[in-house]
Amino acid sequence: MMKEIRIHGRGGQGNVTAGELLAIAAFEDGKHSQAFPAFGSERMGSPVQAFVRISDAPVRARTQVYEPDIVIVQDPTLLGVVDVLSGLRPGGVVIVNSDQPPAQLALQTDARVITVPALAIAREEVGRPIPNTTLMGAFAAATGLVSLEAIERAIRHRWPQEAAEKNVKAARRAYALVKEG
Repeated sequence: MMKEIRIHGRGGQGNVTAGELLAIAAFEDGKHSQAFPAFGSERMGSPVQAFVRISDAPVRARTQVYEPDIVIVQDPTLLGVVDVLSGLRPGGVVIVNSDQPPAQLALQTDARVITVPALAIAREEVGRPIPNTTLMGAFAAATGLVSLEAIERAIRHRWPQEAAEKNVKAARRAYALVKEG
């Protein structure tokens, strides 16, 4: 079983870090994983994609993710600019950083759409408008592909203690929100 994830965002939102955290979390849970970015124009605010593969067996594919099982959208303004749903597999999941209910996004998909106010949570818990760790908590809750504990360990490996704990709190809030919802 291999699951492919595509993360959409803008430069400076931590897309590459989000992909790395998911891959590390999968590894922490005893799975095989791979993460890598794709850049267009490499500047702050430009659309950026990151790709992740999580599998029970070694990952041999070395291409971008064209038919994702899960799509994460860190910046909802991309919904009208980039075809974030391109290639999304039937039965897929779309996780969007938005305070609007999924129906208000009017996405033309049969996929399960989950919205999380990740930016607001990040501002409150981390003190910065970077939604990546918050969305990683939502991903864990929505998919079960990685555990919240593995996300927390990945975060703690990435940042010093104070910053890590703030990011862990943000991930936990999003996890709880998705589990409740």
